[in-house]
Order: sequence, then C-alpha cells, then structure tokens
Amino acid sequence: MELHNDLSAFLSGKSEQTLSLFNHFISEYQKLAPVTIHPAKTMIGIANSHRRIAWITQLGKNFIHVVFPFKQEYPDNLCFQKIAQVPGDSQQFNHHFRMYNVDDVNEEVLKFMRMAYEQ
Repeated sequence: MELHNDLSAFLSGKSEQTLSLFNHFISEYQKLAPVTIHPAKTMIGIANSHRRIAWITQLGKNFIHVVFPFKQEYPDNLCFQKIAQVPGDSQQFNHHFRMYNVDDVNEEVLKFMRMAYEQ
C-alpha cells in the first residue's frame, strides 16, 4: 500500500483554482506565524513548533476544506460550516471551514487561524 506522505501526491491533478486556494491559505498562515506542512495518508497537517494546529482534509475541484481542532466550541461565527465534538474526546471540537475564494480568508478566519496557532 502506497503512503501519500508527499505533498505533490495531494496536489497532483488539482485545478488551478484549488492550487491557488491552497497556496493562499498556507501563505496567509505563514504571514501570521511560522508553520510547517505535514502530508499524511489522507490529509495535510499544518503545524506550529509542537503540534498540528489545522488539517486540510479535502482539495476539491474549486475549494479546500480545513479543520481547526479547538478545546471548546466557538459557535458564534460566520466562517465555520460545521462544528463537531470528537467522539470520546470531551476536549476537542473540530471546526470545519470551506474556502472557495481567496477572500474567504478574512479577518474572522485569520482570528481563528491565530487562535489555533497559539492554543
């Protein structure tokens, strides 16, 4: 079984729109703080110096899907399409963000990106 631990395996064959969104999201994170990219078998991890702070779980035809794990729910927002508590883990709430345009990384999203980095 082939392990997809190479970033190029995730990005291969993706639309220009999707690649542009991916590159913009990573670039915006790099402006906030130093992050590293960690391709795994089924998703791309984004990490600070000591842990994963977000996951890109899907590179669609015209979007990227990002999950931010927080220790509490942040229901008062306009950017997350879903918030779900991880089963069996009372300390993790996954916040799902779907990015269709570079403008989707607005002040609200940047605030949550910063929070994920700092927690």
